[in-house]
Amino acid sequence: MAFFISPVADNLTTALILSTVLITIDKDNRAFIVPAAVNIVVAANAGGAWSPFGDITTLMAWVAGKGVFTDFLYLFPASILGWSVTAFFLSRYIPEGNPPFSEDEEKVKILEGGKVIMGLFGLTIFLAVMSHNALHLPAMWGMMFGLAILQMYVYFLNAKHRHLDDERKEKHTINAFSWIAKIENDTLLFFFGILAAVGGLHFLGFLEYFTALYTQFGATTVNIGVGFLSAIVDNVPVMSAVLKSDPNMGVGMEAHSQWMLVTLTAGVGGSLISFGSAAGVGVMGKLHGIYTFASHMKLAWTVLIGYIVSVSVWYVQFQVLGFM
Repeated sequence: MAFFISPVADNLTTALILSTVLITIDKDNRAFIVPAAVNIVVAANAGGAWSPFGDITTLMAWVAGKGVFTDFLYLFPASILGWSVTAFFLSRYIPEGNPPFSEDEEKVKILEGGKVIMGLFGLTIFLAVMSHNALHLPAMWGMMFGLAILQMYVYFLNAKHRHLDDERKEKHTINAFSWIAKIENDTLLFFFGILAAVGGLHFLGFLEYFTALYTQFGATTVNIGVGFLSAIVDNVPVMSAVLKSDPNMGVGMEAHSQWMLVTLTAGVGGSLISFGSAAGVGVMGKLHGIYTFASHMKLAWTVLIGYIVSVSVWYVQFQVLGFM
């Protein structure tokens, strides 16, 4: 679920939602929660690597014009095969037996307007893609336009229940502005600070040293190393540095394949360490004291094998077969 939700809903959002689901399944079984949490982080990051909306790094590359929307879809084989290998090894750590479920658990019901709001979410994603690809407008325009439609729908939905008494009205009233108010401003400031810092390094000329690495070691080697660096520093500043420095990765299809590689490695490589991606940091906060740096590193070898598989699939697909 994380692998296929992440391309649409973003890896951080996906990881937070499914880590919450994880707790409801069996919150007391650490032997189950830890490998499952690692799997969620890896799946969310791998799923986000093949979609412009799946991760901040892919969104940055897409907005910077390093590939059109469909170009990122070619990373699907590398993403899913790498994650599948990791998931297979992690499944060996899952305890035998079934999780404890309550027989008197209430059936979940979608409230009035819920399905329409889900449809509006899909429409918003569509508008963001089409506004950028067809109209050459920022993707932000499509997202904000979708938000405006949502606000209008919620207004008319609430208007239907104005005749109810206060108690019943409270149960049916939806406040879309409260959703916006609950956005994690700390996370937004974190990304703002990172991008500002990288911009400052670019202005002062320090990123020229980063560009020199591509000349000395070659684009493929450095781009594979970007994955390991993103695990330590976080993938967002690393990708921002690559885009700001804009190194020479060749010409034509060679340059295109290298930009797809660095997009893949920056996204997938962030899973190597628990704090290497926003998804990992989010799950650490959600499963405080359970999913930790130490617990992740015990299973990090499974992520490393998946990372190697992803890069190998990219090499065969883009360099050997020329399929892009």
